Amino acid sequence: MSACATPHATDPTRTTTIQHSHSPPPPPTRRFRIAGADLSASIAVFLIALPLSLGIALATDAPLQAGLVAAAVGGLVAGRLGGSPLQVSGPAAGLTVVTADLIHRYGWRTTCAITILAGVAQLGLGCLRVARTALAVSPAIVHGMLAGIGVTIAVAQLHIVLGGTPQSSVLDNLRALPAQVAGPHPAAVSVGVLTLTLLLLWPRVPGRVGRLLRTVPAALVAVAGATAVASLAGLTVPRVELPSWSSHALAGLPEGPVLGIAAAVLTTTLVCSVQSLLGAVAVDKLVAARPGLSTRVGRSDLDRELLGQGTANVVSGALGGLPVAGVAVRSTANVNAGAVSRNSTLLHGVLVVAAALLMVPLLELIPLASLAALVMSVGIQMVSLHHIRTVTRHREVLVYVVTTLGVVLSGVLQGVILGIAVAVAVAMHRLARTRITHEEREGAHHVHVRGQLTFLAVPRLSRALHLVPHGTRAVVRLDGSFMDHAAYESLQDWQNTHTAQGGTVELTDRRAGFRDDPPGGDRPAGPLPPEAASPLVGTAASAGTTASGTAGHPPPPAAAAPGPPGATTTAEPRSPPGSQPAPPTGEPESSPPTAPPPPGPRPPRRPPHPPSTPPPQPLSGTPPPTTASTPPLRPLPRTPSSWRPRPRPAQAPPPAQAPASTPARISPAGINWRAGSARSSGTPRPWSAVSWPGWPGRDSGPRSSSSPAPTPGW
Repeated sequence: MSACATPHATDPTRTTTIQHSHSPPPPPTRRFRIAGADLSASIAVFLIALPLSLGIALATDAPLQAGLVAAAVGGLVAGRLGGSPLQVSGPAAGLTVVTADLIHRYGWRTTCAITILAGVAQLGLGCLRVARTALAVSPAIVHGMLAGIGVTIAVAQLHIVLGGTPQSSVLDNLRALPAQVAGPHPAAVSVGVLTLTLLLLWPRVPGRVGRLLRTVPAALVAVAGATAVASLAGLTVPRVELPSWSSHALAGLPEGPVLGIAAAVLTTTLVCSVQSLLGAVAVDKLVAARPGLSTRVGRSDLDRELLGQGTANVVSGALGGLPVAGVAVRSTANVNAGAVSRNSTLLHGVLVVAAALLMVPLLELIPLASLAALVMSVGIQMVSLHHIRTVTRHREVLVYVVTTLGVVLSGVLQGVILGIAVAVAVAMHRLARTRITHEEREGAHHVHVRGQLTFLAVPRLSRALHLVPHGTRAVVRLDGSFMDHAAYESLQDWQNTHTAQGGTVELTDRRAGFRDDPPGGDRPAGPLPPEAASPLVGTAASAGTTASGTAGHPPPPAAAAPGPPGATTTAEPRSPPGSQPAPPTGEPESSPPTAPPPPGPRPPRRPPHPPSTPPPQPLSGTPPPTTASTPPLRPLPRTPSSWRPRPRPAQAPPPAQAPASTPARISPAGINWRAGSARSSGTPRPWSAVSWPGWPGRDSGPRSSSSPAPTPGW
């Protein structure tokens, strides 16, 4: 045994815990802490949720305990499992019309079963991760649906404020409204008017006192004030009646036609999901407006939010509660009250449970007219003037109005389907409505396209384009944001044909500075003619020789070689594709002929320089004239596959008498490559011939016959 072993290491009965250096540290113990901001925010949300839950239960003609059950489940279940930490869920005003219709048709127990099935459907949608897809519905349809629900709520609750009983449909409520106005109940009207007055004026109290008073929610002040006045004045008005929890009705098996139950489940799922997801997005905007809160809370997980809402609906329906969805009023109050985590939502649910068990005698003092006035104000706020201005600005008023009227007159599901149909029809009309005009002015033919270019507009586009004569200048302006493949091909074919016949085409749109051709439009599309290319530096410039690229690429630089005294740099003319490459000789070239050589055989190269070649002369803007003894050029074919010559072997260094600052002589082809490049500014810029072989794709030295061919540079 090793002598360095510790005494206890040999004891087999001793148990030792060894902490390796590479082991991760133990996780820190978590303590459940509640921030003071979360506690105060939960109290504020509870004071809003309590009367609002009772009012929504009253508006749906459901048991009043059902509103409290939904509020508690929304706070505890959806608040714990949802993907939006600061969103508060519970019975929503947007579900009032749907739930009231279900209770009227199928009864309360079947309505609870429909709520459970809707929760299961939400769980399935959350597992499929389609939450983002639900937001693809047009905002005009969503806001129109909410506006229709708000109108329905306001008209129904107005009957209760006046001391009457609401009817089953909006049309029946509108027909009975004149008689109700003619014979109102004075006490109920007084309580309702007082509630509405407090709701309207409480947030508008000015000064420092107003800031202090606004810490108490206006809904709580309105209901509490109306209850106190009605109790102190001894007014005889209907009040809240909370039966014993032992007699609370739970869910039962659904009874009714299968198609009707399926349509009810679909409607409940649609409204709950859309309202909850839109509420989560709105909460994200509120969180982003508070500095530092977005990094602590994070963005909402919409798929998890859908799973949390589905679980809450399953639990709420099983316990005999109303359908649950995200509520904008409570969520806004939660964020504005300073909540920093989901603990505020959970505490609000705990407070609702405590109030439902301990505050029943106090809740039974609330007049029904006060709760009806509170819910009626919420319904009026659902018809948002801001949303109306938005849809007007985006030319979607028709979709908004049709959806609203469909929800009011037919129902939520029927109104949404009607709104989707109108939105699709409007989109198709906008795609098909394209105005194309042709006119001649300022020496050019102008074709103006207003609208989207689809296959439906191709015949009219072709007729307008064929009105442009051959060989003329055409300006095509596209004022649209969409062009499909059929329209693109038609426009491209005409442009190619028109430019091939000697005309010019300039494509513009509404954006300033967008042009398909350079200003002036005086050249056809395609490569520049030889006489329009940039001139070379040296004798090639005076000779008019140019270099052009192929398929948008510039020609490659040529290797440099020393020349005799008086010799000048020239551009190597390029051979047509398919010719055989000539062996590299490293010989300089003389000046080319005055005119660009036509296609065909090129003049031969001159022989190599004698060994007594003097050092190269520096480049200058005006080279010396070419001597008469300069032999003509010899053709230099290109390689068949690439558009560059084979690399030349390394040249011998210049003699020692050459000054250090004298640049090496290079081929004008290399200069013109720089001048003709699409990345250059148009000014030829020479470089050293010693540096270019080191570029990527070039050999740094001579290669043997077994060496692989150089990789193309582009």
